[in-house]
Amino acid sequence: MALSVSVWSLAVAVSGCFDGTTRTPPGEAQARRSSQKPEKSSNRSRGQGEGRPSDTVAIAAVGDTAMGVTPTLPPDPASYFAPVEGELKGDVVFGNLEGTLTDVSESPKCGPESSECFAFRAPPEYAAYLAGAGFTLMSNANNHSFDFGEAGEEETIRALHEAGIQQTGLPEEITVVEAGGRKLAFVGFAPYSNTPSLTDLDAAEDLVQEADRKADVVVAAIHAGAEGSDAQHVTGAEEEYLGEDRGNPEEFAHRAIAAGADLVLGSGPHVLRGMEVYRDRLVAYSLGNFSGFHNFTLEGALGESAVLHVTLAGDGSFCAGRLASLRLVEEGQPVPDPEEAAAHTVAALSAEDFGGTAIRVGPGGRLRAPSGA
Repeated sequence: MALSVSVWSLAVAVSGCFDGTTRTPPGEAQARRSSQKPEKSSNRSRGQGEGRPSDTVAIAAVGDTAMGVTPTLPPDPASYFAPVEGELKGDVVFGNLEGTLTDVSESPKCGPESSECFAFRAPPEYAAYLAGAGFTLMSNANNHSFDFGEAGEEETIRALHEAGIQQTGLPEEITVVEAGGRKLAFVGFAPYSNTPSLTDLDAAEDLVQEADRKADVVVAAIHAGAEGSDAQHVTGAEEEYLGEDRGNPEEFAHRAIAAGADLVLGSGPHVLRGMEVYRDRLVAYSLGNFSGFHNFTLEGALGESAVLHVTLAGDGSFCAGRLASLRLVEEGQPVPDPEEAAAHTVAALSAEDFGGTAIRVGPGGRLRAPSGA
């Protein structure tokens, strides 16, 4: 029987799960509170988020984010994200910065005789455009963060910080932010020496456990999996791209959650992948391309994009969410997609790849956990 509005509202208040747009039936949410994974320690501080009951945190997240490659840059970078700025809102707004923000011009990655080599850089001042769009935290754990060597990476991080954007993704780096009255720890993982390791699972577990000791909620950002339009499925096995080990995203996510992670945000494949709820925690295996002025190929699945909105309970468990469907048009600019192709794609991929643990995607991209997850 459907809940009346008044009973529903009371139940939402009691469960503490509300994101302003999406509600998960609170009886289900409470019943799913993990018996498999213990709650965060009760001696941690509790706060009251704006416009929501206490003990919730709202996160907006996107995938691979770029703004061109110097000198091929948007003619009006200040308005580049304007079509989707309304979606880039939350206690934390997160993206994977696919590239660098630097004036360093020589890339150790691409020599003068190299071909088919991609080295991404935009001017350092472009960090202000990311901040203006709403981003508050970016991951540098990816295969393009070191395109211009150590100097380029350092300038990128400095530019982000000067623009008021925090970052994560350096070796052993745990970035703790205050949001929604709670402490959130972000850790970025990728299969490279200048990032926390995606492929050394024991070391990754240790880092997640350390993050869990420092914060109420732990978010693991992973740059994992094969790339391209034929890489939309999570295989459950080790994945490669151009001979490079890109890890086993499913094994990594499950072990990270067992170690204390509360949300896993994926990037790297450049296409959307399915989502599942594992031990009451949401795993988004790939959020696809978010933006790229001539950075990425946009045909078919490569042009489907999204903003993930997720609300987590105080113990880090998944409360509710919404997947805002976007499409990359013309020169890699994200715009809202009224056809909601991304939501349909994620729904289908989730069901095919995860069965009983697959996220459920409803009208408007609303997300809910499967019964019994």
